[in-house]
Amino acid sequence: MKILLVKPNIGRSEHSLYVDEGRMEPLQLGVLAALTATKHEVSILDDRCESIDAGKSDADLVAITTETFTARRAYEISAAFRKRNIPVVLGGFHPTLLPDEAREHADSIVIGDAESVWNEMLSDACQGRLKKCYIGEPGRPQANTLPRRDLFKGKGYLPISLMQFGRGCYHACNFCAISSYFQQHHTYRPAPEIVREIKAQNLKTIFFVDDNITVNPTAAKALFRALIPLRIQWVSQASIEIVHDTELMDLMVESGCLGNVIGFESIDPATIRLMNKSPNRVSDGYEAEIAILKSYGLQAWAAFTLGHDTDTPESLQRLYDFALHHRFTFAAYNILMPYPNTPLYEQLQNENRLLYGGKWWMHPDYRFNHAAFQPSNMTADELTQIAFGLRKKWNSPGTIFKRSLDFKTNMKTLGKMLLYWKYNSLFRKETFKKQGMHFGYANR
Repeated sequence: MKILLVKPNIGRSEHSLYVDEGRMEPLQLGVLAALTATKHEVSILDDRCESIDAGKSDADLVAITTETFTARRAYEISAAFRKRNIPVVLGGFHPTLLPDEAREHADSIVIGDAESVWNEMLSDACQGRLKKCYIGEPGRPQANTLPRRDLFKGKGYLPISLMQFGRGCYHACNFCAISSYFQQHHTYRPAPEIVREIKAQNLKTIFFVDDNITVNPTAAKALFRALIPLRIQWVSQASIEIVHDTELMDLMVESGCLGNVIGFESIDPATIRLMNKSPNRVSDGYEAEIAILKSYGLQAWAAFTLGHDTDTPESLQRLYDFALHHRFTFAAYNILMPYPNTPLYEQLQNENRLLYGGKWWMHPDYRFNHAAFQPSNMTADELTQIAFGLRKKWNSPGTIFKRSLDFKTNMKTLGKMLLYWKYNSLFRKETFKKQGMHFGYANR
Protein backbone atom coordinates (compact mmCIF):
# COMPACT_ATOMS: atom_id res chain seq x y z
CA MET A 1 0.00 0.00 0.00
CA LYS A 2 1.23 3.50 -0.86
CA ILE A 3 0.70 5.86 2.07
CA LEU A 4 0.94 9.62 1.69
CA LEU A 5 1.47 11.70 4.86
CA VAL A 6 0.52 15.36 4.51
CA LYS A 7 1.44 18.48 6.49
CA PRO A 8 -1.03 21.26 5.52
CA ASN A 9 -0.17 24.94 5.26
CA ILE A 10 -2.12 27.68 7.03
CA GLY A 11 -3.36 29.31 3.86
CA ARG A 12 -2.61 31.86 1.20
CA SER A 13 -1.55 35.45 0.88
CA GLU A 14 -3.72 37.89 -1.07
CA HIS A 15 -2.98 36.52 -4.53
CA SER A 16 -0.36 33.83 -4.05
CA LEU A 17 0.47 30.70 -2.11
CA TYR A 18 2.40 31.19 1.09
CA VAL A 19 5.78 29.51 1.43
CA ASP A 20 6.80 29.24 5.08
CA GLU A 21 10.51 30.11 5.21
CA GLY A 22 10.61 29.30 8.93
CA ARG A 23 9.29 25.78 8.52
CA MET A 24 10.55 22.98 10.75
CA GLU A 25 10.44 19.24 10.23
CA PRO A 26 7.00 17.65 10.59
CA LEU A 27 8.19 15.37 13.38
CA GLN A 28 4.82 13.69 13.86
CA LEU A 29 4.84 12.47 10.25
CA GLY A 30 8.37 11.10 10.64
CA VAL A 31 7.21 9.12 13.66
CA LEU A 32 4.19 7.69 11.84
CA ALA A 33 6.39 6.74 8.90
CA ALA A 34 8.73 4.89 11.27
CA LEU A 35 5.80 3.01 12.79
CA THR A 36 4.70 1.81 9.35
CA ALA A 37 5.64 -1.72 8.28
CA THR A 38 8.31 -1.86 5.56
CA LYS A 39 5.92 -3.63 3.20
CA HIS A 40 4.21 -0.26 2.73
CA GLU A 41 5.64 2.64 0.74
CA VAL A 42 5.56 5.94 2.66
CA SER A 43 6.06 9.47 1.37
CA ILE A 44 5.57 12.95 2.82
CA LEU A 45 4.11 16.04 1.18
CA ASP A 46 4.58 19.35 2.96
CA ASP A 47 2.07 21.94 1.80
CA ARG A 48 4.27 24.68 3.27
CA CYS A 49 6.89 24.26 0.56
CA GLU A 50 5.63 22.01 -2.24
CA SER A 51 2.55 21.57 -4.41
CA ILE A 52 -0.09 18.99 -3.66
CA ASP A 53 -1.76 17.65 -6.79
CA ALA A 54 -4.30 14.98 -5.91
CA GLY A 55 -4.93 14.37 -9.61
CA LYS A 56 -1.40 13.02 -10.09
CA SER A 57 -1.20 10.99 -6.90
CA ASP A 58 -1.09 7.20 -6.89
CA ALA A 59 -1.55 6.96 -3.12
CA ASP A 60 -3.77 4.24 -1.67
CA LEU A 61 -4.26 6.12 1.61
CA VAL A 62 -3.73 9.73 2.67
CA ALA A 63 -3.18 10.74 6.32
CA ILE A 64 -3.29 14.45 7.18
CA THR A 65 -2.12 15.96 10.47
CA THR A 66 -4.57 18.71 11.37
CA GLU A 67 -4.29 21.68 13.72
CA THR A 68 -6.95 24.33 14.26
CA PHE A 69 -5.01 26.89 12.21
CA THR A 70 -4.65 24.42 9.32
CA ALA A 71 -8.08 22.77 9.53
CA ARG A 72 -9.64 24.57 6.58
CA ARG A 73 -6.70 23.77 4.32
CA ALA A 74 -6.62 20.17 5.58
CA TYR A 75 -10.27 19.78 4.62
CA GLU A 76 -9.56 21.17 1.15
CA ILE A 77 -6.74 18.68 0.63
CA SER A 78 -8.91 15.86 1.94
CA ALA A 79 -11.75 16.76 -0.45
CA ALA A 80 -9.39 16.69 -3.44
CA PHE A 81 -8.20 13.16 -2.68
CA ARG A 82 -11.62 11.83 -1.71
CA LYS A 83 -12.97 13.12 -5.03
CA ARG A 84 -10.64 10.56 -6.62
CA ASN A 85 -11.89 7.84 -4.23
CA ILE A 86 -8.62 7.81 -2.27
CA PRO A 87 -9.48 7.33 1.42
CA VAL A 88 -8.35 10.04 3.82
CA VAL A 89 -7.62 9.85 7.55
CA LEU A 90 -7.44 13.03 9.64
CA GLY A 91 -5.57 13.13 12.94
CA GLY A 92 -3.96 15.63 15.27
CA PHE A 93 -5.18 18.26 17.68
CA HIS A 94 -8.19 19.55 15.80
CA PRO A 95 -9.96 16.23 15.13
CA THR A 96 -9.49 15.36 18.81
CA LEU A 97 -10.96 18.67 19.95
CA LEU A 98 -13.76 18.64 17.34
CA PRO A 99 -14.30 15.04 16.17
CA ASP A 100 -17.81 15.62 14.79
CA GLU A 101 -16.60 18.39 12.50
CA ALA A 102 -13.58 16.41 11.32
CA ARG A 103 -15.70 13.35 10.49
CA GLU A 104 -17.53 15.41 7.88
CA HIS A 105 -14.30 15.85 5.93
CA ALA A 106 -12.65 12.42 6.08
CA ASP A 107 -13.24 8.70 5.70
CA SER A 108 -11.77 8.17 9.15
CA ILE A 109 -10.36 10.19 12.03
CA VAL A 110 -7.90 9.44 14.81
CA ILE A 111 -8.69 10.88 18.23
CA GLY A 112 -5.76 11.28 20.60
CA ASP A 113 -2.22 10.06 19.99
CA ALA A 114 -1.99 7.89 16.89
CA GLU A 115 0.85 5.54 17.87
CA SER A 116 -1.31 2.93 19.59
CA VAL A 117 -3.82 2.60 16.72
CA TRP A 118 -1.71 3.39 13.65
CA ASN A 119 -1.00 -0.18 12.54
CA GLU A 120 -4.55 -1.29 13.30
CA MET A 121 -5.80 1.50 11.07
CA LEU A 122 -3.37 0.55 8.28
CA SER A 123 -4.44 -3.09 8.48
CA ASP A 124 -8.09 -2.09 8.20
CA ALA A 125 -7.31 0.18 5.25
CA CYS A 126 -5.52 -2.65 3.43
CA GLN A 127 -8.62 -4.80 3.80
CA GLY A 128 -11.00 -2.05 2.72
CA ARG A 129 -12.76 -1.87 6.10
CA LEU A 130 -11.55 1.43 7.51
CA LYS A 131 -13.44 2.39 10.66
CA LYS A 132 -14.96 5.83 11.00
CA CYS A 133 -12.94 6.55 14.13
CA TYR A 134 -9.89 5.27 15.98
CA ILE A 135 -9.19 6.32 19.56
CA GLY A 136 -5.55 6.35 20.57
CA GLU A 137 -4.83 5.55 24.17
CA PRO A 138 -2.47 7.92 26.00
CA GLY A 139 0.94 6.44 26.64
CA ARG A 140 4.65 6.87 26.20
CA PRO A 141 5.42 8.95 23.09
CA GLN A 142 6.90 7.05 20.10
CA ALA A 143 7.94 4.08 22.24
CA ASN A 144 11.19 2.56 20.92
CA THR A 145 10.72 4.36 17.60
CA LEU A 146 13.21 6.53 15.73
CA PRO A 147 11.56 8.98 13.31
CA ARG A 148 12.12 8.54 9.55
CA ARG A 149 14.26 11.66 9.17
CA ASP A 150 15.34 10.54 5.70
CA LEU A 151 11.92 11.68 4.50
CA PHE A 152 12.74 15.27 5.53
CA LYS A 153 15.69 15.64 3.18
CA GLY A 154 15.51 18.20 0.38
CA LYS A 155 12.52 20.08 1.77
CA GLY A 156 14.41 23.11 3.05
CA TYR A 157 13.67 22.78 6.77
CA LEU A 158 15.51 24.92 9.29
CA PRO A 159 18.80 23.37 10.46
CA ILE A 160 17.45 22.24 13.80
CA SER A 161 16.20 18.74 14.60
CA LEU A 162 12.86 18.32 16.31
CA MET A 163 12.56 15.76 19.10
CA GLN A 164 10.03 14.98 21.79
CA PHE A 165 10.73 13.99 25.37
CA GLY A 166 7.24 14.39 26.84
CA ARG A 167 3.69 15.35 25.97
CA GLY A 168 1.13 17.33 27.90
CA CYS A 169 1.20 19.60 30.93
CA TYR A 170 -0.22 19.44 34.45
CA HIS A 171 -1.36 23.06 34.47
CA ALA A 172 -4.88 24.21 33.54
CA CYS A 173 -4.56 27.57 31.79
CA ASN A 174 -8.03 28.48 30.56
CA PHE A 175 -6.97 29.32 26.99
CA CYS A 176 -4.68 26.36 26.39
CA ALA A 177 -5.63 23.67 23.88
CA ILE A 178 -2.81 21.48 25.24
CA SER A 179 -4.57 21.18 28.60
CA SER A 180 -7.82 20.21 26.87
CA TYR A 181 -6.17 17.74 24.50
CA PHE A 182 -4.14 15.90 27.15
CA GLN A 183 -6.62 16.53 29.98
CA GLN A 184 -3.81 17.86 32.20
CA HIS A 185 -1.77 14.66 31.95
CA HIS A 186 1.91 14.37 31.15
CA THR A 187 3.74 11.37 29.69
CA TYR A 188 7.40 11.12 28.79
CA ARG A 189 10.03 8.89 27.23
CA PRO A 190 12.84 7.30 29.26
CA ALA A 191 16.06 9.31 28.97
CA PRO A 192 18.01 6.39 27.41
CA GLU A 193 15.60 6.42 24.45
CA ILE A 194 16.37 10.09 23.86
CA VAL A 195 20.10 9.40 24.01
CA ARG A 196 19.74 6.51 21.55
CA GLU A 197 17.87 8.69 19.06
CA ILE A 198 20.43 11.51 19.29
CA LYS A 199 23.36 9.15 18.79
CA ALA A 200 21.74 7.04 16.06
CA GLN A 201 20.75 10.06 13.98
CA ASN A 202 23.77 12.22 14.85
CA LEU A 203 21.73 15.18 16.09
CA LYS A 204 23.61 18.30 17.22
CA THR A 205 21.09 21.15 17.56
CA ILE A 206 17.69 20.13 18.88
CA PHE A 207 14.33 21.70 19.54
CA PHE A 208 12.45 19.58 22.05
CA VAL A 209 8.83 20.21 21.05
CA ASP A 210 7.51 19.37 24.51
CA ASP A 211 4.62 21.48 25.71
CA ASN A 212 6.54 22.00 28.96
CA ILE A 213 9.82 20.08 29.22
CA THR A 214 10.24 20.77 32.94
CA VAL A 215 6.69 20.13 34.13
CA ASN A 216 7.95 16.93 35.79
CA PRO A 217 11.20 18.15 37.41
CA THR A 218 12.40 14.68 38.42
CA ALA A 219 12.05 13.33 34.87
CA ALA A 220 13.58 16.51 33.41
CA LYS A 221 16.65 16.22 35.65
CA ALA A 222 17.16 12.60 34.57
CA LEU A 223 16.99 13.72 30.95
CA PHE A 224 19.44 16.59 31.43
CA ARG A 225 21.95 14.36 33.21
CA ALA A 226 21.80 11.94 30.28
CA LEU A 227 22.33 14.74 27.75
CA ILE A 228 25.47 16.18 29.35
CA PRO A 229 27.98 13.74 27.78
CA LEU A 230 26.48 14.28 24.29
CA ARG A 231 27.60 17.91 24.04
CA ILE A 232 24.56 19.03 22.06
CA GLN A 233 22.73 22.36 22.03
CA TRP A 234 19.00 22.49 22.58
CA VAL A 235 15.97 24.67 23.21
CA SER A 236 12.44 23.83 24.33
CA GLN A 237 9.41 25.25 26.13
CA ALA A 238 9.29 25.66 29.90
CA SER A 239 7.48 27.64 32.57
CA ILE A 240 9.04 30.45 34.59
CA GLU A 241 8.91 28.47 37.84
CA ILE A 242 12.02 26.52 36.76
CA VAL A 243 14.32 29.28 38.05
CA HIS A 244 13.55 28.42 41.68
CA ASP A 245 15.04 24.92 41.36
CA THR A 246 18.81 25.44 41.42
CA GLU A 247 19.67 21.82 40.66
CA LEU A 248 17.33 21.85 37.65
CA MET A 249 18.85 25.07 36.33
CA ASP A 250 22.42 23.84 36.78
CA LEU A 251 21.67 20.59 34.94
CA MET A 252 19.76 22.39 32.21
CA VAL A 253 22.67 24.66 31.36
CA GLU A 254 25.26 21.89 31.68
CA SER A 255 23.26 19.73 29.27
CA GLY A 256 23.50 22.35 26.50
CA CYS A 257 20.34 24.42 26.87
CA LEU A 258 20.50 27.73 24.99
CA GLY A 259 17.16 28.97 26.27
CA ASN A 260 13.45 28.24 26.34
CA VAL A 261 10.16 29.54 25.07
CA ILE A 262 8.52 30.86 28.23
CA GLY A 263 4.86 31.82 28.42
CA PHE A 264 4.95 35.02 30.43
CA GLU A 265 1.48 35.84 29.00
CA SER A 266 1.04 39.04 31.04
CA ILE A 267 2.70 41.20 33.69
CA ASP A 268 -0.59 41.93 35.43
CA PRO A 269 -1.26 39.63 38.45
CA ALA A 270 -5.03 39.99 37.94
CA THR A 271 -4.68 38.76 34.35
CA ILE A 272 -2.55 35.81 35.46
CA ARG A 273 -5.22 34.83 37.99
CA LEU A 274 -7.93 35.22 35.35
CA MET A 275 -6.21 32.81 32.97
CA ASN A 276 -5.47 30.36 35.82
CA LYS A 277 -1.76 30.14 35.02
CA SER A 278 -0.44 29.01 38.39
CA PRO A 279 3.32 28.89 37.58
CA ASN A 280 3.25 32.63 36.80
CA ARG A 281 1.91 33.82 40.15
CA VAL A 282 5.01 35.74 41.19
CA SER A 283 5.17 38.75 43.47
CA ASP A 284 7.41 41.23 41.68
CA GLY A 285 6.48 41.11 38.02
CA TYR A 286 9.08 38.48 37.09
CA GLU A 287 12.05 40.70 38.00
CA ALA A 288 13.70 38.12 40.28
CA GLU A 289 12.97 35.28 37.86
CA ILE A 290 14.41 37.12 34.86
CA ALA A 291 17.53 38.02 36.84
CA ILE A 292 18.08 34.32 37.55
CA LEU A 293 17.58 33.38 33.89
CA LYS A 294 20.18 35.95 32.86
CA SER A 295 22.62 34.84 35.54
CA TYR A 296 22.66 31.45 33.80
CA GLY A 297 23.08 33.07 30.37
CA LEU A 298 19.83 31.59 29.08
CA GLN A 299 18.13 33.34 26.20
CA ALA A 300 14.39 33.84 26.68
CA TRP A 301 11.80 33.44 23.95
CA ALA A 302 9.00 35.34 25.67
CA ALA A 303 5.40 34.58 24.71
CA PHE A 304 2.53 36.93 25.57
CA THR A 305 -1.24 36.63 25.01
CA LEU A 306 -3.18 39.81 24.29
CA GLY A 307 -6.87 40.47 24.79
CA HIS A 308 -7.72 39.14 28.24
CA ASP A 309 -10.65 40.81 30.00
CA THR A 310 -8.25 42.83 32.16
CA ASP A 311 -6.19 44.07 29.19
CA THR A 312 -6.41 47.64 27.94
CA PRO A 313 -4.51 49.44 25.15
CA GLU A 314 -2.36 51.04 27.83
CA SER A 315 -1.56 47.75 29.60
CA LEU A 316 -0.54 46.14 26.31
CA GLN A 317 1.90 48.98 25.67
CA ARG A 318 3.36 48.42 29.15
CA LEU A 319 3.78 44.76 28.24
CA TYR A 320 5.88 45.80 25.24
CA ASP A 321 7.92 48.21 27.36
CA PHE A 322 8.58 45.38 29.83
CA ALA A 323 9.81 43.05 27.09
CA LEU A 324 12.02 45.71 25.53
CA HIS A 325 13.49 46.64 28.90
CA HIS A 326 14.61 43.05 29.41
CA ARG A 327 15.89 42.68 25.83
CA PHE A 328 14.34 39.27 25.33
CA THR A 329 15.90 37.28 22.51
CA PHE A 330 12.53 36.86 20.85
CA ALA A 331 8.98 37.79 21.83
CA ALA A 332 5.62 36.70 20.47
CA TYR A 333 2.67 39.06 20.88
CA ASN A 334 -0.12 36.61 20.26
CA ILE A 335 -3.76 37.60 20.17
CA LEU A 336 -5.67 35.41 22.61
CA MET A 337 -7.23 32.63 20.54
CA PRO A 338 -10.44 30.85 21.60
CA TYR A 339 -9.50 27.29 20.70
CA PRO A 340 -12.49 24.93 20.58
CA ASN A 341 -13.32 22.93 23.68
CA THR A 342 -11.20 25.08 25.99
CA PRO A 343 -12.64 26.87 29.04
CA LEU A 344 -11.97 30.20 27.32
CA TYR A 345 -13.98 29.18 24.27
CA GLU A 346 -16.90 28.04 26.38
CA GLN A 347 -16.85 31.27 28.39
CA LEU A 348 -16.84 33.48 25.29
CA GLN A 349 -19.51 31.35 23.67
CA ASN A 350 -21.77 31.65 26.72
CA GLU A 351 -21.24 35.42 26.70
CA ASN A 352 -21.99 35.69 22.95
CA ARG A 353 -18.57 37.24 22.32
CA LEU A 354 -17.26 34.86 19.66
CA LEU A 355 -16.96 36.35 16.17
CA TYR A 356 -17.19 34.63 12.77
CA GLY A 357 -20.01 32.42 13.98
CA GLY A 358 -17.72 30.83 16.54
CA LYS A 359 -15.85 28.78 13.91
CA TRP A 360 -13.20 31.34 13.05
CA TRP A 361 -10.89 28.60 11.69
CA MET A 362 -13.43 27.86 8.92
CA HIS A 363 -14.78 31.30 8.14
CA PRO A 364 -13.74 32.70 4.73
CA ASP A 365 -13.40 36.22 6.16
CA TYR A 366 -11.14 35.35 9.06
CA ARG A 367 -7.47 36.25 8.69
CA PHE A 368 -4.36 35.14 10.50
CA ASN A 369 -3.45 37.19 13.60
CA HIS A 370 -6.86 38.86 13.75
CA ALA A 371 -9.02 38.85 16.87
CA ALA A 372 -11.73 36.19 16.77
CA PHE A 373 -13.74 37.47 19.72
CA GLN A 374 -14.97 40.72 21.26
CA PRO A 375 -12.52 41.90 23.96
CA SER A 376 -13.77 43.70 27.07
CA ASN A 377 -11.86 46.98 26.87
CA MET A 378 -11.37 47.61 23.15
CA THR A 379 -12.87 46.56 19.85
CA ALA A 380 -11.73 43.44 18.04
CA ASP A 381 -10.19 45.62 15.30
CA GLU A 382 -8.32 47.65 17.90
CA LEU A 383 -6.89 44.49 19.44
CA THR A 384 -5.79 43.30 16.00
CA GLN A 385 -4.13 46.63 15.21
CA ILE A 386 -2.42 46.91 18.60
CA ALA A 387 -1.01 43.39 18.42
CA PHE A 388 0.34 43.90 14.91
CA GLY A 389 1.73 47.28 15.93
CA LEU A 390 3.68 45.69 18.78
CA ARG A 391 5.05 43.00 16.48
CA LYS A 392 6.13 45.63 13.95
CA LYS A 393 7.93 47.70 16.59
CA TRP A 394 9.55 44.66 18.16
CA ASN A 395 10.85 43.45 14.81
CA SER A 396 12.01 46.82 13.48
CA PRO A 397 15.76 47.00 12.61
CA GLY A 398 16.44 49.58 15.33
CA THR A 399 14.71 47.56 18.04
CA ILE A 400 16.40 44.33 16.97
CA PHE A 401 19.75 46.07 17.30
CA LYS A 402 18.86 47.54 20.69
CA ARG A 403 17.72 44.18 22.02
CA SER A 404 20.90 42.50 20.84
CA LEU A 405 22.96 44.52 23.34
CA ASP A 406 22.42 42.20 26.27
CA PHE A 407 25.84 40.85 27.17
CA LYS A 408 24.45 38.32 29.65
CA THR A 409 22.42 36.51 26.98
CA ASN A 410 22.28 37.63 23.35
CA MET A 411 25.93 38.67 23.18
CA LYS A 412 27.28 36.17 25.72
CA THR A 413 28.91 33.91 23.12
CA LEU A 414 29.48 34.03 19.39
CA GLY A 415 27.03 31.17 18.93
CA LYS A 416 24.24 32.93 20.80
CA MET A 417 24.91 36.15 18.92
CA LEU A 418 24.67 34.37 15.56
CA LEU A 419 21.48 32.60 16.65
CA TYR A 420 20.01 35.94 17.71
CA TRP A 421 20.67 37.68 14.41
CA LYS A 422 19.75 34.76 12.17
CA TYR A 423 16.37 34.06 13.68
CA ASN A 424 15.37 37.65 14.39
CA SER A 425 15.88 38.40 10.71
CA LEU A 426 13.73 35.42 9.78
CA PHE A 427 10.98 36.26 12.28
CA ARG A 428 10.89 39.87 11.06
CA LYS A 429 10.22 38.67 7.52
CA GLU A 430 7.59 36.16 8.59
CA THR A 431 5.81 38.77 10.76
CA PHE A 432 4.88 40.77 7.69
CA LYS A 433 4.32 37.85 5.32
CA LYS A 434 1.79 36.06 7.52
CA GLN A 435 -0.20 39.00 8.87
CA GLY A 436 -3.73 38.99 7.50
CA MET A 437 -3.38 35.72 5.61
CA HIS A 438 -6.55 33.88 4.58
CA PHE A 439 -6.97 30.33 5.80
CA GLY A 440 -7.10 27.71 3.04
CA TYR A 441 -6.35 28.23 -0.64
CA ALA A 442 -9.83 28.13 -2.17
CA ASN A 443 -11.45 31.40 -3.21
CA ARG A 444 -14.84 31.63 -1.53
